[in-house]
Amino acid sequence: MFRSIEICAGAGGQALGLEQAGFNHIVLVEIDSHACKTLRLNRPNWDVREQDVKTFSAIDYKGIDLLAGGVPCPPFSIAGKQLGHNDERDLFPEMVRLTSECLPKAIMIENVRGLLTPKFNEYRAFIQKQLYELGYLSEWRLLNAAYFGVPQSRPRAILIGLRIPYASYFEWPTISDNSLNTVGEVLYPYMAKNGWEGASDWKNKANGIAPTIVGGSKKHGGPDLGPSRARYSWEQLGVDGGTIAEDSPSKAHIGLPRLTVRMAAAVQGFPDDWQFYGKKTASYRQVGNAFPPPVAKAVGESIVNALKSKPRKNGIRSNIFSPVLF
Repeated sequence: MFRSIEICAGAGGQALGLEQAGFNHIVLVEIDSHACKTLRLNRPNWDVREQDVKTFSAIDYKGIDLLAGGVPCPPFSIAGKQLGHNDERDLFPEMVRLTSECLPKAIMIENVRGLLTPKFNEYRAFIQKQLYELGYLSEWRLLNAAYFGVPQSRPRAILIGLRIPYASYFEWPTISDNSLNTVGEVLYPYMAKNGWEGASDWKNKANGIAPTIVGGSKKHGGPDLGPSRARYSWEQLGVDGGTIAEDSPSKAHIGLPRLTVRMAAAVQGFPDDWQFYGKKTASYRQVGNAFPPPVAKAVGESIVNALKSKPRKNGIRSNIFSPVLF
């Protein structure tokens, strides 16, 4: 099994997917106490560090196979001010620092699609240039969780970097329409759990994919399924997105059902046995801010396949992992 370090681990979506792909997490760093408790609750054997990434050193992990992280999204989110590197929450510099300290064979960074807009062209190139100087070839790609069996439109910017001897072996996961699942297919067992008589009709109506599940900020009041436009999309799927429910619909339920935290987790691709620590609001925020495990697994498997290959000393590239020009 390959070894990995993960920063900004959150509730473990990326960590779980990478574990399924064949990675053994040596240490996970996360600043949120609820998320740390969630990680420990599900994987007591993981070394979870509750601390600011800026205070974490990777010097003791030189030669690790993978350094991964879903660094904070607000600096690049279209919904925010998009301050980029001028935002104090930008942790890309920390990823570069940690890379220089532990020199992993591969790097995986996840962020919002806003990072791929023209506004941040120079910054993306700057990050890649820094990685190149450390001995890595890298590439950005937009991956939508919907094509990995997750019933929501959740496009995310992924940066993969590999040391030059491995880079030519990397191939991005194959995208297929055959992987699409609908909200109705995934959530029907939860909606029918308490014998709701309208569950079958609801399933037939919820025959599309959901808008992006959002976790919101700590400044936000209670848990909901997002702004007005997102709630309207949920309504078209037969879901009341105003609040999160405590339990599945009762047998005689009338009207639109609401999602529970467990349902939201299913829409994110979490398995039923993955538990979330905290009350409803804290749990839902962990779910909404997570990286869908199926996407992390698919990308992780591509990294594993590259690392299993015999390194090429000359670093000959394939057409799939395109070169970076400076």
